Amino acid sequence: MTERRLNGPQDTGRAYRNLSSPRFGIRHLINQRAGMRDGVDLMADVHLPRESGQYPALIAASPYPRQMQDLGAPAGFIEAGATDFWVPRGYVHVIANVRGTGGSGGTFGFMDAQERHDMHDLVEWAAAQPWCDGNVGMIGISYFAMTQLEAAVERPPHLRAIFPVAATADLYEAASHHGLTSSSFITPFLAMMGLTSDRSDAFWRRNPALAVARRILNLPQVHAKFATMNGEAAVTMMRQLLKVPHQPHPWDDLWLDTMVRHPLRDEWWEERNLLPLLSNVEIPVYLGCDWENVPLHLPSTFTAWKALQHNSNVRMAMLGRYGLTWPWESLHTEALAWYDHWLKGTDTGIMDGPPVRYVLPGADGWHTSSSWPPRADYREFALRADGALAEDEGAPGTREYLTLGAGLNRVTSSPIDPPVALTWTTDPLPAALDVVGHIELRLHAAATATDTAWLATLRDVAPDGDVTEVTAGWLRAGLRTVDEAQSRDGAPVLRCDRAVAVPVGDVVVYRIPLVANARRFAAGHRLELVLTSDDQNPQTPAIMNFRHASVGTSSVNTVHSASRLLIPVLAETQSLSAILTPE
Repeated sequence: MTERRLNGPQDTGRAYRNLSSPRFGIRHLINQRAGMRDGVDLMADVHLPRESGQYPALIAASPYPRQMQDLGAPAGFIEAGATDFWVPRGYVHVIANVRGTGGSGGTFGFMDAQERHDMHDLVEWAAAQPWCDGNVGMIGISYFAMTQLEAAVERPPHLRAIFPVAATADLYEAASHHGLTSSSFITPFLAMMGLTSDRSDAFWRRNPALAVARRILNLPQVHAKFATMNGEAAVTMMRQLLKVPHQPHPWDDLWLDTMVRHPLRDEWWEERNLLPLLSNVEIPVYLGCDWENVPLHLPSTFTAWKALQHNSNVRMAMLGRYGLTWPWESLHTEALAWYDHWLKGTDTGIMDGPPVRYVLPGADGWHTSSSWPPRADYREFALRADGALAEDEGAPGTREYLTLGAGLNRVTSSPIDPPVALTWTTDPLPAALDVVGHIELRLHAAATATDTAWLATLRDVAPDGDVTEVTAGWLRAGLRTVDEAQSRDGAPVLRCDRAVAVPVGDVVVYRIPLVANARRFAAGHRLELVLTSDDQNPQTPAIMNFRHASVGTSSVNTVHSASRLLIPVLAETQSLSAILTPE
């Protein structure tokens, strides 16, 4: 059987065996009603082998239009996986809409407890259907991955394994970065949800324009171009939808909840936090993400890994650039080896070797580790008063910059002194530096306001001046309290459940976690740290162009040279001997 080529990396370099081969035709059962315990029906499309029989089921559930998952568009909601990959290999691909979306009954609750209960019931509904052999897994990235975790914590009896790549287990981690609302994501996301949920089933299935788009987007030469579509492109597309009107309920209510009503981590957020519930999960879990997904799913990948340490059947793969693009088609061979093993009982080799496999950007091949984070030695770099980033602090001193609240940045007509951001840069590296793990900025700083924001970005500067943004960390100064009992592995955990005013003019020590990452900084390259307090200014860095709502205060912020950037550096023998060459 001739198959189309899927975009993205398909495996993590393991030698697989006994994988299911494509041998079945496809038939479709559309608009199936899956009954929930409270009488509400969720709508689902069921794609299954043409040959009658019973097969394992893979459920993909989200608020996104299920009718569009085969569109082939490079859009952030085409994430359920490739039906034409799974069904020919003997799986039923069930694509369902969560409550309050896509014709499903009820009201969308954005990862609330009701959605968790629905995912339990959806799994059990699928297991009871005549086309299912009783073995159920789940598939899909992003929101589709989040519903996998929602189902798993509810422990439905027929859920055998999940593959939640690019998941968020704690909604607060994605929507509010330590008190700084990710406004350029949340606002267009909820607008997109309101817009798509307003459209009828007939709109999606009978729209001639969509039919033409489907044909064009799936042409091999067009489809291949999507292999290098990144997250910034998807967010840019979502922002265009802000101009299209939609019904306000419940989308505007949810916007107010995330952006306005709940600035602290309170009961509303805790209802949407799966991390404490992951201790209930005993089924196999395959986690993963791409290193670029810093402002959205990457942080939660590691907190979920930590919360699942009681479970010996957890694996994790960390991908390099363009590891997850749209439509999502990467890691399908990896997932096939996973589900052939856990749903079909086939020895595929997926459990061979260390549980963590990762790409080290800037280096070749796959690396492995028996734990996360890998063992590393921390090196401290001082934020020197002369703008250098160095292990020697030099003469003690300070640097200062300005942040202007209430949109005042937009009314200045000349360069500002002090500037709106500061930069510290190392000398060119004499040898390659392999950085893997949790990064922390211990900032000694004073402000002239009772609250401000700290936004730090770590960059790789090549000899020719080319800049790559590696990772970032954020903190609202008033939410600086660290939960010492939870802080391990070099990663401070910020409570964000109570506000403490910043003492005006006094030096405060802030522990700011930068999102864990990995990179080989090549010889001759420089590490650069950029610090600002408002990234609404387009001249300040923002990974994937995710920007934050301003704290709104004006302040002169003074950074002392006692500040330190803590970098986890692999030992040379560890970083080089672990390199594998993918097939």
